[in-house]
Amino acid sequence: MKRFQLWAILALVVALAGAGGFAWWNYDLRWRPHTITKHQDEIARILETSGWVSPGKTGPKVYMVSFRSCPDCVRFKAEEFPLLQAADVDTRVIEIARRDLNGVAKSTPAERATVAELWLTRSWPLMEQWDDAPAAAWTAPGLPPADGDMARTAVVEAGRKMVDDLTPLLRANGVRFAYPTLVWWTKDGKMRACACDRRETYKHVRRELGLAS
Repeated sequence: MKRFQLWAILALVVALAGAGGFAWWNYDLRWRPHTITKHQDEIARILETSGWVSPGKTGPKVYMVSFRSCPDCVRFKAEEFPLLQAADVDTRVIEIARRDLNGVAKSTPAERATVAELWLTRSWPLMEQWDDAPAAAWTAPGLPPADGDMARTAVVEAGRKMVDDLTPLLRANGVRFAYPTLVWWTKDGKMRACACDRRETYKHVRRELGLAS
């Protein structure tokens, strides 16, 4: 009888430990960013030479790959950008106009025109103007169309190629590509990244960029 009780207690302890470990993984570990240890120079070059726009802050820089109507990107901008920018973090946004998929359009002419203009001019005021308007109602007022313009179409395609090139390099470091994907550097110089499409990731990004949780 005593031996049975001992085994029952041991089984309970193991079950509790397993449940605790799963809870830790489920609510914390799985959402933590990854350290980039492979292809660092190539990833940095791709990001730095892309058509990013920023408010020109002088603190740590974080690159965010986004497309305008992405709900998770819109949420991250709305909830986290004010906090990051108030802490002088340079939020560098790389907007993409996605390719059509199986005959279904994934971007609009206005979106392609705006992406081309952002990549060419790096205008943060234009980025803010676009973000302030409903995505479906945006007409890219005053901007040259990208469609029918070989140079601007090539710029739009450069954004798509950037995603193509970046995806396997991040995957080699355990980072799945999603919108938004963020890449930044910590104070001790580590390159970090995450697919930050869930709120559970936000606290880790804030902390690593020097903000209190």
